[in-house]
Amino acid sequence: MPGANSTAERDGEHAQTLPLVAIVGPTGSGKSELALTLAARFNGEAINADSMQFYRGMDIGTAKLPLAQRRGIKHHLMDFLSVKEDTTVAAFQQLARDAIADIRSRGKLPILVGGSGLYNRAAIDILEFPGTDPDVRAALERELEEDGLSVLLQRLHEVDPVSAARINDGKRVVRALEVHALTGRPFSSFMPEREYVSPTVQIGLNGDRAQLHQRLETRVHTMVEAGLLDEVKALIPEGLREGRTAHKALGYQQFLRVLDGESTVEQASEETIVATRQFARRQLTWFRADPRIKWLDWSQKDLGEAAAAHVTAASQPAV
Repeated sequence: MPGANSTAERDGEHAQTLPLVAIVGPTGSGKSELALTLAARFNGEAINADSMQFYRGMDIGTAKLPLAQRRGIKHHLMDFLSVKEDTTVAAFQQLARDAIADIRSRGKLPILVGGSGLYNRAAIDILEFPGTDPDVRAALERELEEDGLSVLLQRLHEVDPVSAARINDGKRVVRALEVHALTGRPFSSFMPEREYVSPTVQIGLNGDRAQLHQRLETRVHTMVEAGLLDEVKALIPEGLREGRTAHKALGYQQFLRVLDGESTVEQASEETIVATRQFARRQLTWFRADPRIKWLDWSQKDLGEAAAAHVTAASQPAV
């Protein structure tokens, strides 16, 4: 289609006048494919904002786009951690902004893509991240293990009711209490009003809930058939169990129990489907709270054109 090619060439020439693009939405909504479409049209490169795709070897269970399917488009911030390593949102913020600057310096359009809400916001918004103290965190993690989440959540409610109402998983509760212990400020005070650090357009993908549930179920079964259990097994010698974060990823924690003889493939598959649906619901709750997102239905036939229209409508005058 020569018309489509000429349009892409024309749009690509003006990548420097376009805003940073962030593609968000629940897992399974087609964000990676839309990122490829926009990157091809606007001479762009992708920046991964899915925190579990940071890990080398975690490919099948994170639905990481295989190299052969990336259409020759460069992807940043994938596969830079071993499963034994960990990172912070603050560290990701710097990495993402370095990648954005690098892409811009080469006359290309940066396209952030992923469903990890806080990581996405860290890259695009003016956000301050307080420091950390390994001793304070270790003490809180011991309390979490010994006393349970409810005890720490009650303590958080006393010092930071806003954060206590928003979060309910152990890792984030520990972080919120750590921040309060170190700064005397509630963790919620470090999440100010939404303000982009540079011109940005966010495109959100959503659609029929029943269709999403079916897509997620199909995707989990496809992962299992593709060898998810073998992938988990192969990562154990690499330190999967020892890492603080990687082994908690959806699918990996469920299939570790299969390898331990505590579950079956069928049970692990069903548990992963349920957990993935719950995760998608939490993602939607997070992103729906941001009024700046331009929402599109993932099933619409002109999805690429509709997304491209939002990008060009937010273009900046050339300087």
